[in-house]
Amino acid sequence: MTRRLLVNRRQLLIGAGAVTGAALVPGLSSATTTAAASRRLEYPFTLGVSSGDPLPDSVVLWTRLAPEPLEPDGGMPRRNVPVRWQVSESESFRKPVRQGVALARTEDGHAVHVDVKGLRPHRWYWYRFIVGSEASPVGRTRTAPALGTAPAVAFAFVSCSQYEHGYFTAYRHLAEENPDVVFHLGDYIYEYAPGGYVAPGGNVRDHVGDEIRTIGDYRRRYAQYRTDPDLQEAHAAAPWIVTWDDHEVDNNYADDVPENQDPGQGNDTTENFLARRSAAYKAYWENMPIRQDRRATGPDMPLYRGFTYGNTASFSVLDTRQYRTDQPCGDEFPAGCGEEFDPDATILGDAQAGWLEDRLARSESVWNVVPQQIFFANLDAEEGGPTADDPRDGGYPDGWDGYRASRHRLLDFITEREVENFVVLTGDIHSHYLADLRRDFEDETSPVLGTELVCSSISSGGDGSDRSSFWPLLQPENPHLRYNNNRRGYVSCRLDSQTYSADFRVVDRVSEPDAQLRTDASYVIEAGDPRAQEA
Repeated sequence: MTRRLLVNRRQLLIGAGAVTGAALVPGLSSATTTAAASRRLEYPFTLGVSSGDPLPDSVVLWTRLAPEPLEPDGGMPRRNVPVRWQVSESESFRKPVRQGVALARTEDGHAVHVDVKGLRPHRWYWYRFIVGSEASPVGRTRTAPALGTAPAVAFAFVSCSQYEHGYFTAYRHLAEENPDVVFHLGDYIYEYAPGGYVAPGGNVRDHVGDEIRTIGDYRRRYAQYRTDPDLQEAHAAAPWIVTWDDHEVDNNYADDVPENQDPGQGNDTTENFLARRSAAYKAYWENMPIRQDRRATGPDMPLYRGFTYGNTASFSVLDTRQYRTDQPCGDEFPAGCGEEFDPDATILGDAQAGWLEDRLARSESVWNVVPQQIFFANLDAEEGGPTADDPRDGGYPDGWDGYRASRHRLLDFITEREVENFVVLTGDIHSHYLADLRRDFEDETSPVLGTELVCSSISSGGDGSDRSSFWPLLQPENPHLRYNNNRRGYVSCRLDSQTYSADFRVVDRVSEPDAQLRTDASYVIEAGDPRAQEA
């Protein structure tokens, strides 16, 4: 695949190519296009390209014009710019199968989202954007399989890429695997000022600007991350399906409750925080390959959504931030104050929980996969207990441990409806794990209902170690936890109608670029048997 990454900036003319297609753009007059054609921009594709949210007949293509990505407005003039796009079944683009013109609008940070329709199921396509005489890097994307088919599906899932903590080498290795699709499970960016979050071994590069709060701040932070060549490689290799966690807005926020509520700290009122959340949500939509109907409206954005990969897999992508009640026990880990059993507490909200149950009940796919953000299984970090007199244990309050009623309702639904081949995908915790999912995590005889696969971070936490420092405590208290590695990396998966294979990939360092990739462990889940086995 030909890719053009971080090219040298140079002058280009918004010329005949853009003007020819401009007549197709509603509201753009010939006078406007003539004026635009006489103005010059520096090379605008410094942030690369990406695609996402694949369906059997369509996919979203994305780019954002930013000739000076770390400058206000990305160095763009405050005018809308027509951008040509092309989709081809070959990298040569001799016969594009779809093409058109989209408008990079000032109010959307000059981002472009094109929902390309009329494509064929489960097929590779190449795409690019053109402004004047200059073309973007070439990206490759793939549509989802159609219902009634059951092909093998290869995908990877990732999370937590703190720019300051390390190099994004794992993204490049992921791109080289050529997956059908990539799931990003949150913490695509981090909100901190330079040095506000330091890796155990020290940071290796710096954020630009202070802690981010405004739309301009968030746009610049996304631009800084997207200039990383390894991240650009991963985006150009396959379509992405994304969901956020907390750092896309503010660490450990819960609905309208920020982490820091101290007076004078910028988040001290609900009004202040919702203004920040509005900016963050808008910037997230602008910078991700998500459809127009998912764009943010103020502090709200409908992010949870489903993708059906034929009869092989049904993916139900969750949002565990926007609708949750506040964390119990003051969000202190390990939590054991009793608030985690509050029957009115929720991590999904009623509408999303009902939507998830409906998808699971209606699924006609072999594998029912739930990509989401936060540790699902019990994570007891307190020695001893619980007892009959005191059922509390030291769980993870920001995860599903903090919302036991939500977890019990979902696991009860899985049991009652006999939902088979239930697999939860998780990020957040900066460490690889595999867990048996039981209705009662304190009872080793409780039936296994599914498997949780947890990916480590791309870079967050620095180089890491072979085992988490918590592992000696966690293992005896949590017998359902069966694997751990604390290096950086991702999980590579392959599904067919019989098996789900998962390879835990790691790099041994992110403090220096170009670390080699290795597979630390491999597991297989057989259809009809919810418990993973070592491969």
